[in-house]
Amino acid sequence: MNTFCIGFCLAFAVASSWSDPTAAQEIPGNMQPMESRVPVGNASLYVRTVGQGRSVIVLHGGPDFDHYYLLPELDRLQDAFRLIYYDQRGRGGSAAHVQPEDVTLASDLDDLDQVRRHFGLQAPVLLGHSWGTVLALEYALRHPRNVSALILMNPAPVSASGVAAMRRAYIAQLGREMDRQREIVAGNGYQQGDPDAVIARYHIHFEHALARRQDYDALMARMAVEFRRQGAEGILKSRAIEARLMRDTWQVPGYDLLPKLRDLHIPTLVIVGNHDLVPVDVAAHIAQAMPDAKLVTIRNCGHFSYLECPSDVRSALDAFFRTADDGSGPVPSHSKPMRAL
Repeated sequence: MNTFCIGFCLAFAVASSWSDPTAAQEIPGNMQPMESRVPVGNASLYVRTVGQGRSVIVLHGGPDFDHYYLLPELDRLQDAFRLIYYDQRGRGGSAAHVQPEDVTLASDLDDLDQVRRHFGLQAPVLLGHSWGTVLALEYALRHPRNVSALILMNPAPVSASGVAAMRRAYIAQLGREMDRQREIVAGNGYQQGDPDAVIARYHIHFEHALARRQDYDALMARMAVEFRRQGAEGILKSRAIEARLMRDTWQVPGYDLLPKLRDLHIPTLVIVGNHDLVPVDVAAHIAQAMPDAKLVTIRNCGHFSYLECPSDVRSALDAFFRTADDGSGPVPSHSKPMRAL
């Protein structure tokens, strides 16, 4: 795995017998999560829906995550939104009968459209976290009429310059720990997908990604459970899928969605933490490029804003949809001039 991959690559793939990890939560009777599957080619996608109201398709990060790391915090939106989570092909509950070579950027975009059509949605909201924002924007650029609004939460870079800026910031954040991480990544355990080695790597990787230690500890505990549940086979499959998706996007010479975003007229909310491991200017440049985007920067918040700062995230969402619904449209907002990347 490329050490500089955005590393939101938690690789939470699990066996095909996947079941809802939040089933034991106290949820009102009419708000219980529903599980289903959406056929795609020779495989099927695990889907989990919960809530009522405006339909929102949730795109998890990674690209070797599954949706589990978003729970239970994102479920707090279920009182106002119908949340449609799905594990992207080859990951999590969608791993069975999938080979890494089956998955490309094109197949992931087709799968997203299949989920939309499966639920009979003309133009749902797309909510992407981290890498999921890249998937959301790639889809919206191809199918703008199929998207009513975009929520880009802690966005990953969408240009070669943004990837370079993220890498520089990442190296500076890790400092001497970068050498220790490289040592782990080069070791036999990590190369063979040993969960303990992978956990050790991500303890270093995410040490500076969250603003508060208690949130970091909670995320690390969740990751450890899922890496062990997934096992070496799932870890290696997700890692191979990630490598292919990197080749389809960030490793394409001159990769840059920013000029295309200038013609994308979709109401968009961009949420970033000022302690994010991705430089704030990456999110700011995305918001600046989009004519109908609003940028919200949350103080004392890192890369997992839904977990770290749920009240601020909810306030931003409520304000965004009030503005969108009354017809005034979002107004781009930046707290400081942006630096060139």
